[in-house]
Amino acid sequence: MTTRSAPAATGLSYADIVDLADTAPLVAHVRIRNIIPLNPEQAGDVPAGHKRLFVEGDVMGLIRGEAGIAPLVSWLYDAPVDARGKLPKLKKAQVILFARPGGRPGQIQLVARDAQIPATPAEIERVKTILSALVARDAPPRILGLGDAFHVAGTVAGEGETQIFLRTENGDPVSLSILRRPGEQPRWAVALGEIVDEAAKAPAPGSLLWYRLACTLPPALPARAVRTLSVQDAEAARADYRVVIDALGPCGRTRTPA
Repeated sequence: MTTRSAPAATGLSYADIVDLADTAPLVAHVRIRNIIPLNPEQAGDVPAGHKRLFVEGDVMGLIRGEAGIAPLVSWLYDAPVDARGKLPKLKKAQVILFARPGGRPGQIQLVARDAQIPATPAEIERVKTILSALVARDAPPRILGLGDAFHVAGTVAGEGETQIFLRTENGDPVSLSILRRPGEQPRWAVALGEIVDEAAKAPAPGSLLWYRLACTLPPALPARAVRTLSVQDAEAARADYRVVIDALGPCGRTRTPA
């Protein structure tokens, strides 16, 4: 997927959906059959403006789940209520659930309070595309933060190259490189490997690699990343890192991960 993270019909951005899909071992297309509102004694801690429901639904399709899924599933859902305290019309609605298996057969648990979204055809396709990118062999790893930065000044004023290494969850090498030439706009690329070659380029907006960077990288280089550099080289590295952050743009999350 290569479009900027604009909200779809659900109001959720590309980054929102990846947040949900990336933590959900089970993703299913379900048609709601029954809804039972829980009384306050049963519901427990429910956020303001919501009501906890016990929901049952028929599985119309398993989008992700290696262990399979029962044809009828049940889960708890904190449904938003309107100003009059009315629940949305959910019975017979088709939804996509981002979940994990529960303690009993047929029970599932949403990975977040809002991990139930309308199952429009466009949203189903978007979720499938994101899940395919997440499980691809060449999927970029989760990024934990920044490692060391290095800068080499060129032989003429305005020329230089910065390389910044990233820390990843699985230890796979990922690095940023920023190249400056006099009279030209800075060029940057991200490499998923030990060597930065001509094939390295900036990620397409709205791609999984873009998400990993835009939604994880801090807004500025921390002091520890440039601790071995001279003052001048450290300043150059910080400026080059800003080129990357500005090019990535905002992550685009519209929800608070819960």
